[in-house]
Amino acid sequence: MALKLALTLVLVAAIAAVAIACTSGGADDITGPGETKGPSETIRPSETKLTNTLIRPTWIGAEAIKVEGNSISIPLSEVDSGKMLHFGITDGQGERMNFMAYGLNGETYARANVCPPCRSVGFSLLGDILVCDSCGTRFDAITGNGISGACKDYPKAEVAHTISDGKLAMQYNDLVTAYANTGKPGWP
Repeated sequence: MALKLALTLVLVAAIAAVAIACTSGGADDITGPGETKGPSETIRPSETKLTNTLIRPTWIGAEAIKVEGNSISIPLSEVDSGKMLHFGITDGQGERMNFMAYGLNGETYARANVCPPCRSVGFSLLGDILVCDSCGTRFDAITGNGISGACKDYPKAEVAHTISDGKLAMQYNDLVTAYANTGKPGWP
């Protein structure tokens, strides 16, 4: 009984230490010069100018995700609407893998949506910076490389994709690879 209690206390202390190390207020405390907290403005990727407006994630449900063989696609119109889209798929072992898609400077990006040390599955877009919604770590939205924060050593791997017929299409194997690579410190 005493051993079980001691192990529980050690586990609680370890979780608290990780929480303290990874907590810097998160994306809720991020505002740019002259910015107030509130709803994000809609910016079309083709017209995107870098701003200090925080674009919060929008999760799309399974009904918007189309699976055809090894290809998984989401509506390009949702990405083009200026949203920071988040979506998830399940691998062959039943593990959920989360991803994000967004437009920036006329380009479309798809990346793994996970911050392994703090276990976040949410990122917001602040200009050309991805901001972890849990720990506030910042990543370059174009390259996925870490810039600052507790989890910066876990770059957000890009998912190879094509755009056609109004869809952002990705191959299942590319999604799995990007997700696995994001879990590796210092990758690539």
